[in-house]
Amino acid sequence: MASTASLLLKGGTVLQHQADDKVAVLKNTDILIQGNKIASIGASLSAPRGAKVIDCTGKIVSPGMIDTHNHLWLTQMKARHAEHTLLEYIYKGNMQSFNFDADDMFWGQLGGCLESIDAGTTTVVDFAHLTYSANHVNKAVSATIASGLRSFFCYVPIMRLKQWEPMAPDTDFLPGWLYSQIERLAKAQPFGNGRVMLGFGYDLWMLPKETVVDLWEKVRGWGVNLLTTHYCRNRIFGLQSVPSILKDYGLLKSDVLVAHGSQALQEDGKLLTDAGVYVAATPESEGQMGLGLPVTFRKGFQVALGVDCHFIGPPDLPAQMRLALQLARATHNQAILDSDKFPHKTVGNSAYVYNLGTINGARAVNMEHQIGSIAVGKLADLVIYDAMSPTMLCAAEEDPVTAIVRHSTIRDVETVIIDGVVRKSAGKLVPICLKMEESAEDDFTPPASIASSATLTWADVAKGIMKSREKVIAKIAGMDMISAEKSVIGAFQVDPNILVS
Repeated sequence: MASTASLLLKGGTVLQHQADDKVAVLKNTDILIQGNKIASIGASLSAPRGAKVIDCTGKIVSPGMIDTHNHLWLTQMKARHAEHTLLEYIYKGNMQSFNFDADDMFWGQLGGCLESIDAGTTTVVDFAHLTYSANHVNKAVSATIASGLRSFFCYVPIMRLKQWEPMAPDTDFLPGWLYSQIERLAKAQPFGNGRVMLGFGYDLWMLPKETVVDLWEKVRGWGVNLLTTHYCRNRIFGLQSVPSILKDYGLLKSDVLVAHGSQALQEDGKLLTDAGVYVAATPESEGQMGLGLPVTFRKGFQVALGVDCHFIGPPDLPAQMRLALQLARATHNQAILDSDKFPHKTVGNSAYVYNLGTINGARAVNMEHQIGSIAVGKLADLVIYDAMSPTMLCAAEEDPVTAIVRHSTIRDVETVIIDGVVRKSAGKLVPICLKMEESAEDDFTPPASIASSATLTWADVAKGIMKSREKVIAKIAGMDMISAEKSVIGAFQVDPNILVS
């Protein structure tokens, strides 16, 4: 891990948000980082004694990207859901946590975290629906801490299976150990020198109102400051309005974050906006899984961006920005073309979607005073792009924001700094140390096969993930997926007549 008391980023093109959210392009500008915060921004800054200097000539310095909805543990499942809709993913992907032991969770989580960092993401809201046991959770949190990522680890009560064939769910959705672990983690957080915070994820809206309200109030009382839920209004997840349920239960507050919002009613947008709640749109997964158009350009909604499924495609936020922008344009243009006319002007712009992945993401998690933009006193979560790469060349000179949104690839992410620590350098992930950073984290340990103080390169991590994948995929290979689909259709009370190929 590359760490120093001071870092001086020298001579870069700095993207700095102004009060109106417009991004000022500051050329030949230095940023001094002391500890984990930005200490100074200006021209020709002097490097303090002992400071590490990073030459940013020909580079763009951006706020770190903020992914407001992801499921990081699913690394071993990458490419297995490339052609799946939501219904298929439920039993072929989501429910495969049944086949992950706690060590598999460690490797999957670590892979997801490091892949996000590699892509220039510095903060992730992780909807961690992996809670098969307390040890599954401990291993996943330990991986998150070790990775260096800033994260809300959102603890999710899930439907656990007792057996696969025939599918038999454990109907005790909220066992005593789950309550105890959430309370203990909530009161002990944050972890990883403040980077890893406990959040709460929830989808079990079929439980009685009094049970839900009691749980949410307990979680808030224990000190959890971000609560998130999926809302995809369709014939699989249901046509009920989750925002209306939250409002009716007295739970709709600004500490809530709603994932997707696909097919949401217009009145849902008003309920959420009035409560200060953001929607995490995930254009790529929403498009593939049959969830409908993203809400990124819908009036009446406050929107941030998420990746959702890094097992479908790379987790870089600029790709989501690009897709959201072009989907909005295609939809707008098609309506005009269908009327036998032609669009005179396009809609949307790169600056708008760039803000969805930076300052809006910070607002969505109520951390805009700490992350999401470059300013003195904010946490040093930064991404340095190579403006002279084959893809960025010329575009970066014309408009650095557009260059990131429309032209950048993960290859162009040269350096990633999180909490003042360099986590990616010269285009390569920096080795990670598994030694936990706080004595209070005694339950957070790597798999027994690895020394608790080990330093792992990416090659080491990849080897661990591949070994785990072989084990998980071998278990899945013997499963009857046809009967699994029938079981899910029955459990979700889906009318087979509404399923159209």
